[in-house]
Amino acid sequence: MHNKFRGTGVAIATPFHNEGGIDFKSLKKLIEYQINNHVDYLVFLGTTGEAVTINDDERNAVVNYAVEMVDGRVPVVIGLGGNNTQQIINTIKKTDFNGIDAILSVSPYYNKPQQEGIYIHYKTIAGVSPVPVILYNVPGRTGSNMNAETTLRIAHEISNVLAIKEASKNLEQISKIIEQRPEGFLVISGDDLYTLPILALGGDGVISVTANAFPAEFSALVKYGLKGDFAKAREIHHGLLDIIKAVFADGSPSGIKAALAIKGMCKNAVRLPLVKVNRSLYKQITNIIKKTEEHPLLK
Repeated sequence: MHNKFRGTGVAIATPFHNEGGIDFKSLKKLIEYQINNHVDYLVFLGTTGEAVTINDDERNAVVNYAVEMVDGRVPVVIGLGGNNTQQIINTIKKTDFNGIDAILSVSPYYNKPQQEGIYIHYKTIAGVSPVPVILYNVPGRTGSNMNAETTLRIAHEISNVLAIKEASKNLEQISKIIEQRPEGFLVISGDDLYTLPILALGGDGVISVTANAFPAEFSALVKYGLKGDFAKAREIHHGLLDIIKAVFADGSPSGIKAALAIKGMCKNAVRLPLVKVNRSLYKQITNIIKKTEEHPLLK
């Protein structure tokens, strides 16, 4: 099970029509694009999937469609988290987990719970989830950090938790988790820019936003890093820096939606309160993509 999630996961964007409905035709195109470019697993309905703006009926439709389209070719993870523990439990109990390999559950946001509250929150979720749980620590969005001690306590004590997606940007914290984790517990980069340093510290891969538009490149970076070929990994990392910075410059997933639209994968449509990236940045992303197409990172 753990090896399923060692490598490159992609936080899939949810394509929308311009009038706001879910664009399933483009979702299929995006799924095929990822699988054909050798990513290791797909994550649906996370932050990049704009899950907080998707209602229950749409959520079920996306999950069912994703499972059907993936058809077991790669593992499927669904985002299932929030700041109301009981509501998450209720959703888990109502969810059909056929074809779903794990859930990604963000640390509770807005409430700013104590570390003990975070621990009990995850213990409760893991206790009812029929599939393994991947923790998600992203203080820049949640307003609170799950510290290394809490992560390690969960990793050592709760068997149904198999990994953490770490997006704290705190390499000291991440290094401590990697050093003291139990055998088989995965530490996954949750920030594209930090993927290479986390791999160098002994991490296990990434759940990437930028890989929506550059799956082959990100997959190669991670594969080289996991093999210890950091010269090649570093070369790809440097080649991706401009696009990584650009897709996060005016909000995410607005930036990656722009990149996907430029590449003809889906429409440049997001749901409020997000809006499209500004015109200047859209032009900049266009130029970066054109430059990468003219001078590919992978020879």
